[in-house]
Order: sequence, then C-alpha cells, then structure tokens
Amino acid sequence: ALETLKIFEKKDSRVKSAAATNLSFLYYLGNELEQATNYADLAVNSDRYNPAALTNKGNTVFANGDCEKAAEFYKEALRNDSLCTEALYNLGLAYKKLNRIDEALDCFLKLHAILPNSAQVLYQLASIYQIMEDPNQAIEWLLQLISVVPTDPHVLSKLGNLYDAEGDKSQAFHYYCESYRYFPSNIEVIEWLGAYYID
Repeated sequence: ALETLKIFEKKDSRVKSAAATNLSFLYYLGNELEQATNYADLAVNSDRYNPAALTNKGNTVFANGDCEKAAEFYKEALRNDSLCTEALYNLGLAYKKLNRIDEALDCFLKLHAILPNSAQVLYQLASIYQIMEDPNQAIEWLLQLISVVPTDPHVLSKLGNLYDAEGDKSQAFHYYCESYRYFPSNIEVIEWLGAYYID
C-alpha cells in the first residue's frame, strides 16, 4: 500500500494530497509518528481544504501531546466539511483530554445524531456522564451500548460497577454475571462476585 501511494506523490496537488493523506494515516497506524507528521504536512500543504488531511494532521499533533493545537486542526476540518465524523469524534476526545467536558459532550451528542448506533460514540457519552458524576445518564447510555454490542464484557462489568455504586445489588449481580460469562478471567469481576456470594 505504501509503495503504491508513493507513486501518486508526484501527481497534481489534489492527487498528491489524497496520497499523502493515506500515507500519513498508514504511518500513524504503524506508530511511525515522524513519517506520519511529514505526510500530514504534505497533504495539508497540497490541499488546505481537505478535511481528512487536516484530521490526520490533528492526530499527529494529538499523539505528540498538544491537544489544544490538535483541536484547532479538527475544527478547521469541520469548517471544511461539517459532516467529517472522524474530526468531530477526535475533537470530542481532545476536549475530553483537556477537561473541557461540556464541549466534549456537545461533540459526542452531535455525533450520536449522525451515527446513532456507533458503539464508540455511545461509550464516550457514558464515559463523559460518569466524569460529570451523573451515574443515571451513564447507565442509560451503557444500556443503549449493550443493545449494540451485547457481548462486550468490559461494558457489562462497567454497568455492574455503576449499579453497585448506586446500591442496586441485584442489577449489579446480573451484569457482573453476564460479564463473567463472556470473559471469565477478569479478576475484578471474580472478586466482586466472590464478595457478593460471601455476603
């Protein structure tokens, strides 16, 4: 894939931008940040209005720890294409990392309107409500999430944990048992179930 894309690097700016965008993404996936950054820069310089190029540039900046600057690239990508879901998702993550929780929530609620069955979006919404110390909302979003991915042991144990914190032992027991059924090696779940049976 890398070799094929490198052939297109020498073409006109639009083709070059698309090839550089894909190369940047492939290097990013391979955790080669320096190369990913170089190609992201090339893609943005070739076509400043390419939302995928701007998103990749934001990703490389985010990976280097500058969430504020990454958020700027994601916002620019969204100005060029308001339906660029990758930029919106990553903007939400950047805001979450920057502890700008209300803005992160806004991003993920917009994404939920676009992608109502996205497991990642539902998980992020639950996570944000947990950060906001609103367990009822977190539980609601996790319940929606398990309707999409009913066999995810991590989500099931998270639900068990939230119900336990709310004092609802029977619901906590149900979700911990379900989690154990799909992944019987989670020590925290085993410990909780053991303590429940002792009680």
